[in-house]
Amino acid sequence: MEHIQSTKNARVKEWKKLFSKKGRDKSDLYIIEGFHLVEEALKNQAVKEIMIEEDRELPDDLIIENIRINTITSEVSKTISETETTQGIFAVCHKKQLEIDISSHPRLLLLDRVQDPGNIGTMIRTAEAAGMDAVILGEGSGDLYNSKVIRSAQGSHFHIHVESGNLHEWIDKLKAANLPVFGTALENGVSYEAVDPVKSFALIVGNEGSGISQEILEKTDKNLYIPIYGKSESLNVAIAAGILLYYLRK
Repeated sequence: MEHIQSTKNARVKEWKKLFSKKGRDKSDLYIIEGFHLVEEALKNQAVKEIMIEEDRELPDDLIIENIRINTITSEVSKTISETETTQGIFAVCHKKQLEIDISSHPRLLLLDRVQDPGNIGTMIRTAEAAGMDAVILGEGSGDLYNSKVIRSAQGSHFHIHVESGNLHEWIDKLKAANLPVFGTALENGVSYEAVDPVKSFALIVGNEGSGISQEILEKTDKNLYIPIYGKSESLNVAIAAGILLYYLRK
């Protein structure tokens, strides 16, 4: 166990590099914060090392064999925290992805240029709760390992396959496996209630401002919309995804 007191310590500088996508991509590591996320990461054997404030204690039921533990001062804790009120515990994690077999009747959520990290994390969490098998972040979408994405997902990324990928290639692969691919569009679509729930499917949702690109919409089997009964012009993309995911699954 090492006690780190200075914010200028070399290890602190290495941890701070994980705040950037460049640093995360270069190291294949990312940083998480809070007791719940650290516990989930430990359960899924993703943790490289733990950092905890000197006046905090690790829960007795955590399995931390062969994991480096660093105690840190509150000053160091504030330096590596991205929340207003830190719980004083952090972990450096390895990027690990669960595998998915699309021949085994999967359900997938595809994101086309969704950029808000809170929306991305919420959709990962919702997809996992709805029993989906994978979330695919298309080009132009936010970074999966952004700290706000991780916090919003609340550990769900440890339980569901999530990756960044080319949506065109994924759609071709899904259609070759005879999976229905649903898009979302206010124009030239049908109400989601006009389709029947299915055992396996892929749902695509799009950018917060411009929706799904026309090139993607032209490759879907059917495009769906959710009726708006009030005066709002549209629904938040994460809310819309939740409604559709729960409706479509059989």
